[in-house]
Amino acid sequence: MDISVVIPAFGESRKIGGDIRAAAEFLASNHFKGQIIVVDDGSKDGTSEVARSVGSGFEEGIEVEVIRYSEHRGKGYAVRTGISKSKGEYVLLADSGCCVPYDRVLTGLELIKTSRCDIAHGSRRLADSRIIKPQSLYRRFCARLFQWFIKFVMKVNSGITDSQCGFKVYRGDVARDLYSRCITDGFIFDVEIILMAQKQGYRIEEFPIEWTCDRDSRLSPSRSLWRIVCELVKIKRLV
Repeated sequence: MDISVVIPAFGESRKIGGDIRAAAEFLASNHFKGQIIVVDDGSKDGTSEVARSVGSGFEEGIEVEVIRYSEHRGKGYAVRTGISKSKGEYVLLADSGCCVPYDRVLTGLELIKTSRCDIAHGSRRLADSRIIKPQSLYRRFCARLFQWFIKFVMKVNSGITDSQCGFKVYRGDVARDLYSRCITDGFIFDVEIILMAQKQGYRIEEFPIEWTCDRDSRLSPSRSLWRIVCELVKIKRLV
């Protein structure tokens, strides 16, 4: 198995079919054997049913697995559930909505294959990144504030400009190692993974992407603020 694509989904019935088809087309066009793992995090809108309905009939060597549990547990829980089922030499974590074209994976894979890093993060904040549709001014402000906080308070590597971008490529063994020990269920799991990776000596490098903002986001900074703070405090104590 070359690549495992893990797509966490919560209330994404309108998008998940396109996600699966785009991932399968990427794998097929690059002659990769791969698996597409959709983790339905307790959706009530038929996300898993849609995923199963489109998850067949692809080229030989492309598998689609849909995992669903009834209770909404959080994005971090969904991601580590998917990665625990991965078998690929490399693992791609991709948010639902195709905000980043799948062919950008090739840049991250090249960084890992040439031993420049163990984990390749897509970043929206590099000079060569192309933003097709930006976030709102409010969300951009919150994102900048968050990046400042994790850099100076959480001590995340200062070379990381975009910890929360939902497009990351891992060596498969590294992903399975880190996520098997991750405890964060919510949106801030990325910070815990980065801190653990730093502690273990895994190398992280960012690469530029083309990105289109999906305004239909499941994260509301104002409504989720207290939960985010609690998760960051917990991570700080444990990592």
